[in-house]
Amino acid sequence: MTTATAKNASSATLDQLKMHQDVAFAKKGLIFAVFSGMSWGLNGVILSLAFGAAVFLNEEYWLLAPLTVGALHDTFSALWLLIFNASTGRLRELGRTLRSKSARPVIIGALFGGPIAMSSYMLGVKFAGPAYVMPITALYPAVASVFASIYLKEKICPRAWFGLVLCIVGGVIIGYTPPEGSLGTEFYLGIGFACIATFGWGTEGVLATSGMDLLDPAVALNVRQLTSSTVYLLVVLPLAGGHMLLVPGLMDSIGWVFPVAALTGAFSYVCWYRAMNMTGVSRAMAINITYSLWGIFFSAVFTDVEITANIIIGALVITTGMLLVVGNPKEMTSLRNVD
Repeated sequence: MTTATAKNASSATLDQLKMHQDVAFAKKGLIFAVFSGMSWGLNGVILSLAFGAAVFLNEEYWLLAPLTVGALHDTFSALWLLIFNASTGRLRELGRTLRSKSARPVIIGALFGGPIAMSSYMLGVKFAGPAYVMPITALYPAVASVFASIYLKEKICPRAWFGLVLCIVGGVIIGYTPPEGSLGTEFYLGIGFACIATFGWGTEGVLATSGMDLLDPAVALNVRQLTSSTVYLLVVLPLAGGHMLLVPGLMDSIGWVFPVAALTGAFSYVCWYRAMNMTGVSRAMAINITYSLWGIFFSAVFTDVEITANIIIGALVITTGMLLVVGNPKEMTSLRNVD
């Protein structure tokens, strides 16, 4: 064998090894994406249990109660992420990020995704229940795609537009008929709040993406949650009636829900950003939005919600639509190469 032939063989072997390593890396990303969807589905179900606290059952606090739940969730989530970043040596980077221009879109996005979207999500869960709200909020990547096409000049192909239509149809299927025995007005109010949450999270996605290039994902998430919790505690709660429910909520027998739900939420976010980095944004998003189906599963396991045909069909339609929006089904097995 000549020297040139040996070099070519060695180069081919290295290329094959690198390809196998890339595929293995991407496959791990798929696992993170699955965990992200599962943990966010579990997060919503756990958080819905908070409304069983005696202090939150008072009709006088119909607005303040869900806002307090949202504030506690994002505050504990920020603390969990702070602990994570401290344990991984990112605290100095967090300080630099907070002072940088790159963080501004993330901070603005946090206002849409936190006080606006999360508050609406909490109100939706309170009035309509997580099994109905989660599939509707799974529309957020579709909203982000529309905004991205307008503000980030991203092109949306006909396949994706068809997926968007399916998502809307799925949302209508879920919200058309309230569960038996529910108060119709309150149920549809909850569906309306779920739509607002979808808009807020879709807007946040575009803003965060525009400022994420120069930021570490875990640090950017911490900035997001710190911003959201600060606005909740200093602006939202005072305007809604004050902080009077914070301590009673934490001291209630159901108070464990807040740190546990926040931990699952923080875990979901971390897995989500790792998945995007490892296996591609489109594929990670396609897998992540299955949290609507996981939410139905966990609702059936841990709550007494009635899983109707509307919920199941609507969730499946939304998930199918989202797969069409964020990735070509024919290329789902081609890791790391999503057009």
